[in-house]
Amino acid sequence: MVLRIATADGFVNAVDLSSAFGADLLRLPFVHRILLENIARRAPDRLPAAIDALKLWLVSGTSDAEIDFHPSRVLMHDTTCVPALVDIAAMREAIAEAGGDPSRLTPVLPVDVSVDHSVGVDRYGSTDARSFNMLREMERNSERYRLMKWATAALPGVTVHPPGTGIMHTINLEQLATVVRLEERDGERWAVPDTLIGTDSHTPMINGIGVLAWGVGGLEAESVFFGFPVAIRLPDVVGVQLKGRLPAGVLSTDLALEVTHLLRSHQISGEFVEFFGDGVSTLTAGDRAVIANMAPEYGASTGFFPIDAQTIAYLSQTGRTNEHCTLVEDAAKAMGLWFDPQAAPRYTRLIELDLAKVRPLLAGPRRPQDKLPLEQAVGALELASGREFKGGTGGIPDGAIAIAAVTSCTNTSDQRLLAAAGLVARKANALGLRPPHWVKTSLAPGSPAAELFLKRSGLLAELNAIGFGIVGHGCTTCIGNSGPLQPDMEKAIAEGTVAAALLSGNRNFPGRVHSSLQFGFLASPPLVVALSLIGKFSPEPMSREMAGKDGAAVCLRDLIPSDEEIDAVVREFSRPEDFGLAFRQAAENKAWHELAAPTSPTFPWDDASTYIRRPPFAAAGTANRLGTYSAHPLLALGDDMTTDHISPAGQIGAESYAGRHLVAAGDSADDLNVYAARRGNWEAMVRGLFDNRTAGNLLLDGRAASTTIFAPTLEEGALWDVAERYRREGRSVVIIAGERYGAGSSRDWAAKGVALLGVRAVIARSFERIHRTNLIGMGVLPIVLPADQSLRVGALDLIDVEADIVVPRGQIRLTWKKHLGEPQLTAGRAAVETEQEVETLRRGGMIPQILSRRLNA
Repeated sequence: MVLRIATADGFVNAVDLSSAFGADLLRLPFVHRILLENIARRAPDRLPAAIDALKLWLVSGTSDAEIDFHPSRVLMHDTTCVPALVDIAAMREAIAEAGGDPSRLTPVLPVDVSVDHSVGVDRYGSTDARSFNMLREMERNSERYRLMKWATAALPGVTVHPPGTGIMHTINLEQLATVVRLEERDGERWAVPDTLIGTDSHTPMINGIGVLAWGVGGLEAESVFFGFPVAIRLPDVVGVQLKGRLPAGVLSTDLALEVTHLLRSHQISGEFVEFFGDGVSTLTAGDRAVIANMAPEYGASTGFFPIDAQTIAYLSQTGRTNEHCTLVEDAAKAMGLWFDPQAAPRYTRLIELDLAKVRPLLAGPRRPQDKLPLEQAVGALELASGREFKGGTGGIPDGAIAIAAVTSCTNTSDQRLLAAAGLVARKANALGLRPPHWVKTSLAPGSPAAELFLKRSGLLAELNAIGFGIVGHGCTTCIGNSGPLQPDMEKAIAEGTVAAALLSGNRNFPGRVHSSLQFGFLASPPLVVALSLIGKFSPEPMSREMAGKDGAAVCLRDLIPSDEEIDAVVREFSRPEDFGLAFRQAAENKAWHELAAPTSPTFPWDDASTYIRRPPFAAAGTANRLGTYSAHPLLALGDDMTTDHISPAGQIGAESYAGRHLVAAGDSADDLNVYAARRGNWEAMVRGLFDNRTAGNLLLDGRAASTTIFAPTLEEGALWDVAERYRREGRSVVIIAGERYGAGSSRDWAAKGVALLGVRAVIARSFERIHRTNLIGMGVLPIVLPADQSLRVGALDLIDVEADIVVPRGQIRLTWKKHLGEPQLTAGRAAVETEQEVETLRRGGMIPQILSRRLNA
């Protein structure tokens, strides 16, 4: 079952999938072909069982078979890597305290870390904004960065890409991904598919160029670091057939928002999604990456586009060698991984989309799946705010745009989208148009190569002139590091003006972009720039007339560039050599390289630190949370309780519970940084749980979920304090929630924090995939309620849980003991997919499992 492929410097081997699987190989989805190759190469003893399972899958389109996936590498960013590194440092300490060698705990595969989640938009609208923001970033985060630099010395295989080198997913696209890579085995070279997992939900962006990857929580990534496979149920694969071609003026952002709305309406929840059909071939790799990036928004684990000529073109355009491009094409064709637009593999179910029907869109004002024609945004905002817009305060109207940000990996990794934004700015400048003073504008491209492109084309100067100067190369506004609002806007909001954010990002959950903003809209970069010029959402915005500097009336639609204009800029000013050059220059970050860091095998903890604290759960011998018990409801929550609600990432308020704790520990109340920067400090993170004004606790009639009630005395208190009282008295607690619990970012603190509250189970209508695995990684059992079970629960109710024995998708008997009323029996379902997940629960979580293996090695 070995192929021989000729290359420029000799032959290489590859797995012969056709020989292994037979004539039905081409009926398999491409993601299954890649999983099959992975098993054949990494676990050949399991290949016969995998082949049998796949053949049965071809009959039914689904399977309960469990398979092991061994990714080639792991990708992380700073806010997921810091808690993981704190865990590893604590585990190394535990090994040393047990008399073992801490260096036994070393990653067994490459780990790349980007520093992209820390830079904030403190300064904007000036040419020195980026340098100022990066300086503030280093000042605020130097302690965390020392931990990361310690890891590069203590943990072979860990590579940290310094601040300023770009967003992790863009770095992956432009620098790290090989699509097909060469590996040495038994003295021979093998061509193998590039695969990875990443600790960010938008890891599937790399699916746009045919690399199989998906997002996981930090806990699951930690297990992969140390040799555990990713155990998954053989995935259901939804085939999305793309037909036709996008109309003129419709961009990849519009298509991504259309796909997100469409797939959410089809109740996608954790399946793998694969795109096929002749419409795929009309999309560039840049287009595909935008759509693949939004996989978590449409509920999928992946949004996969197979390898084809567009993939090869992208590799060439970003500076990969001709020899490598040839290897990718030859190997993909030989292994049966090359896309055929006329082929129709077997899928679990099919969804069709006619590209010709897609139109320019917004999404909002609260969820990325809620698409809107441009003219309906103001009505949606009125409906969401519960009032008709008639005025405003301080000269700022209702419906004002508080933030206009061209940001995020989603829509700044494709040069066409940046060129389109720059061309809008050029036309606006020619007419003397500027955004109103209350709009906070910013540009944060995912890659420093974007800056070279924009400079060479002259478009960066145009963007600078209307306030869209580069504020940094990081996630910034998209993940809540938007910095302070313009003061007049902050005052107007406090006085009742309804305002919203407008960004080219991927999420618009309430309070995510800025704690003062409960509404947000997603849009393409050129629309962000164009609508910022009006400064508010209004009916028929593209027909809105403004007076240019010569007095002539101009409509917004006149500023939107044609496809021909956009493509001409990209053709003339894009250079393949920019990508490697800009990345190398950015990596020479002087402040980063001069930062002192420890080099010892174990990390030297500082008892006075408010950023890095040894966590109590990183220890061996942790008891599991399974069993039969009677539990108090600690919290009762509604639908769409995202990880942003559970464990916020934004600014820490001085008067918040976490803020008061940090001030008492010696930090300045004037600059407590953001929650995302405190993820190495468990004491701050548990006190920040549910610190989101839209997270309501139904035990308290919907009041703030950061507080709850202690049932035995009916006293209300801070969530952490009440949880500690339950723990001291030996009482079990659970959390009750509605649909899509844990949607959003992959942040593992949403599970770590819940575990530290003493929660034994989360009982919900449904779970988002990554958060479900994070809960299991912390030993917390996720239980799915049947649709007909009422979620009404009172503070004095009790829930009996019978979970001594857990099997994948097995029944969990629940008894709801109402304070007033008869007990109700119901059959919940363990949201557990594999035997490995069951073992993790039995061990008390992933960290005890890792430690047990290393201590007994």
